[in-house]
Amino acid sequence: MSCYDQLASCYDALTDDVQYEKRADFLLKLLRRSHIPVHTVLDLACGTGTMTWLLTARGYEMIAVDGSEEMLCAAMEKSGTVEGIAPIFLHQDMPRLDLYGTVDAAICCLDSLNYLTHPADVRRTLERLHLFVAPGGMLVFDINTVEKLAALDGQVFLDETEDTYCVWRTEYSRGLCTYYMDLFRLTEDGAWERSLEIHRERGYTVAELTEWLQAAGFGEIRTYGDMKLRRPAEGEQRIYFSCVRL
Repeated sequence: MSCYDQLASCYDALTDDVQYEKRADFLLKLLRRSHIPVHTVLDLACGTGTMTWLLTARGYEMIAVDGSEEMLCAAMEKSGTVEGIAPIFLHQDMPRLDLYGTVDAAICCLDSLNYLTHPADVRRTLERLHLFVAPGGMLVFDINTVEKLAALDGQVFLDETEDTYCVWRTEYSRGLCTYYMDLFRLTEDGAWERSLEIHRERGYTVAELTEWLQAAGFGEIRTYGDMKLRRPAEGEQRIYFSCVRL
């Protein structure tokens, strides 16, 4: 069962501050450093497809993969709103990625790799990506840093819209951050329906990910601050990686 079963229907409304357009611009700056022309792009862990459709509108042919059927349904409902070749949507877990051929580049946005809480699954995912990114093509992804996840310990947050409240509490222990998310949604009869989701992210260091990328067959590994074309600053909360498939 996906941890996005209940959250999928209100995910976009609760994340309207993510700055997708700005993140898309930054991704494209990094992808332009590819050794090969980029036409086809894999969006791994695409969620509700916002980034997928933004890149579709910018002329890229997209393959979008996610482990949640509910998130994929939300992504496909956005069809018809963007010109260009419609993306291909696939229901797959990251460590079991299996495409029909290669892509020119791959992206994995918004700390999706942190959701792989076992290091072996991260290594397996990078190995699968190496299989399906063409030689000379780029992989770009971002992570929540260990420092950010550790600082969330004991925090309580509230996100709300007119018909949804999301209260989430966090615990951090031994590299693992757990989010307990209470969702309250207004039903048609005026009652509030409550559901609980539990999300977990593991923090990984730059050194760990660099080692695993190299072992998987990626090179020219670079790290950046959050949407900044510079090295991560001390205390950076989100780090971007770019690398080339050798």
